[in-house]
Amino acid sequence: MSMANRKNITTHLNNREINERINGNFQRHFHVTEDLINRMGLEKELVGHQGCVNCLEWDSNGRLLASASDDYKVILWDPFRYRQVQTISTGHNGNIFSVKFLPLSDDNIIITGAGDYQVHVHDITLGETTQVCTCATSRVKRIAVAPQVPYMFWSASEDGGIRQIDIRTPHTCSEDVKNVLIDLTSYLGKLAEAKCLAINPMRPELIAVGTNDPYVRLYDRRMLKLTNINKQSENVNLSRRSSLTEDTDFENNLSEGCVEYYVPGNLNEHIKHKKFRTLTATYITFNSNGIDLLLNLGGDLVYLFDITKKRPPKAFDIPLSSLSKESCSSSNVPNNGYHVSPRSYLCSNQESVSQPLPLYVETIKQTANIFYEKKDYTKAIRLYNEAISHSSLSAVLYGNRAAALMKRNWVGDMYAALRDCHTTLLLDPNHIKALFRLARCLYELKWSDKAKACLQAFTAKYPSHANSKAFRALENDINLLANNPHLLVQGNDNSESENAPSEDILNYDQECRWRIKAYDYEKRFYGHCNITTDIKEANFFGSEGQYIVAGSDDGSIYIWERSSTNNVQILKGDSSIVNCLQPHPTYCMLVTSGIDPLVRLWSPLPEDGQKNPREVKNKDHVVSLNQQRMKTDPFDIVFMNMAYPESNQGPISCRTS
Repeated sequence: MSMANRKNITTHLNNREINERINGNFQRHFHVTEDLINRMGLEKELVGHQGCVNCLEWDSNGRLLASASDDYKVILWDPFRYRQVQTISTGHNGNIFSVKFLPLSDDNIIITGAGDYQVHVHDITLGETTQVCTCATSRVKRIAVAPQVPYMFWSASEDGGIRQIDIRTPHTCSEDVKNVLIDLTSYLGKLAEAKCLAINPMRPELIAVGTNDPYVRLYDRRMLKLTNINKQSENVNLSRRSSLTEDTDFENNLSEGCVEYYVPGNLNEHIKHKKFRTLTATYITFNSNGIDLLLNLGGDLVYLFDITKKRPPKAFDIPLSSLSKESCSSSNVPNNGYHVSPRSYLCSNQESVSQPLPLYVETIKQTANIFYEKKDYTKAIRLYNEAISHSSLSAVLYGNRAAALMKRNWVGDMYAALRDCHTTLLLDPNHIKALFRLARCLYELKWSDKAKACLQAFTAKYPSHANSKAFRALENDINLLANNPHLLVQGNDNSESENAPSEDILNYDQECRWRIKAYDYEKRFYGHCNITTDIKEANFFGSEGQYIVAGSDDGSIYIWERSSTNNVQILKGDSSIVNCLQPHPTYCMLVTSGIDPLVRLWSPLPEDGQKNPREVKNKDHVVSLNQQRMKTDPFDIVFMNMAYPESNQGPISCRTS
């Protein structure tokens, strides 16, 4: 721990003795710190399950830990004494994918959802299953609860249903039972699946749903009425469910204003063709204040959305007519610094609002520039991220990071560079390189019409540069793309196709309107790999969500600093795949699980000078390998990760997608 931090903690401890009102702030601030993250290591492996551990859950105060597995059992642990408190035989005959404590039940009621299409309610004190819900017609993937609602929970299943269950009114599942809050198949089509869901802890009327597409849908359940899904048999497989959807008149209970969509901006208009995989939400969660929504997107990255300061996606939507002298007059262009219309940076009479860099930030930038010249773009980007976290109104930092992102061109980099170009131009409207790079980004994203419009805007503002070699080369590339539409959907892994809803969607026009209005991400976190399982989690770590954690197909735990988005720690957490990560509610402790039949506890190690055998040192190399993994057949990943001594023992049975 640094001397500055030691002094800081000592000062806070003294102040807490004088004024007990600061105790809460003290706990929140020092719950998880940089020093503690750097010392995170394996504390204990809890042995008890006989299969992959698919879900973990802390009770409300962090004294009990629940784990559930392919062995159909739930084990309650005392995490501080490393012992089993109770083993629950759930009665399931399929892999358990979700376990939850029912709020305000003294942690005596546990709910489980499994691959046998069932949800079970268990009373720990009585040692029995009190309710069984068999309404779903496919695997139940997630259970969600609201912190102050002690009698209700919600389930997400792969039949496309989000069900609301009130345990005060036991029911017998039948075609007439109205407990379906959202039926995705009724307006998305027969192949829609619900993969995950989360309830906003501060506004429990808001429920976020992740599906087998890249969109997160945020519903206001006050605007929804419960409906039912007709079920003609107890065992309805996918093909049978498809015929049900085609033959049945479903009730669409979704009004126009009941939902908001969130999606990475580059995936809203175009979705990259993936040879071996699709984009699926594997986990979503809110932070403690209910403002931030975290998405782990299978086949892609981890994204953070702000549901209060909604961010529109970026592209280039300014018509050339808007560049006239009249439209560029100061009376027509907002002049409030950062929040300005994109038209403003295309007009010649706008001044820069970019701020000079403090000396220590200038030093970081210069170091980043050196790595850029060495073509070590990942290190350069890491340093630009750090610099921007200290000086967020510097055009040169965003411009330089955009250049590095374009050169590296990993998953999502080109769109991130496009966003940086916009920010650069908002801070410095006369940044000529940023406007030219913006046109290049639009071309690389295969948005030919917008790329052409941007290049025309560049010509209008900088006519003397229209004859340069770089300009003519980009102009030729854009024209070739525009005149050959087949290039948009064919070719290598970077080709893209329109992400329009399928024509068989029952409410096609409504779905199109919602997708067009989708909001963009606030931050993104990359480095891990998420392509082989559809239960891989990501979570906030720290009382204020200072860090982001996620599992990975390379068997590692990834920890990012939220403010800079930099990866700050990688720990080897499983012999194959890390799926689940749940932070302790009050201690700097993390519990994880994956393919191994173990539950692992992680906490800061002593400062005794010993090496941490679980820490992955060469972070940039590992992250680069994961980029290659994301272009590899998931079955090859599974076999590559196998660490089992016998050929008939392996993670195939644990695969969930």
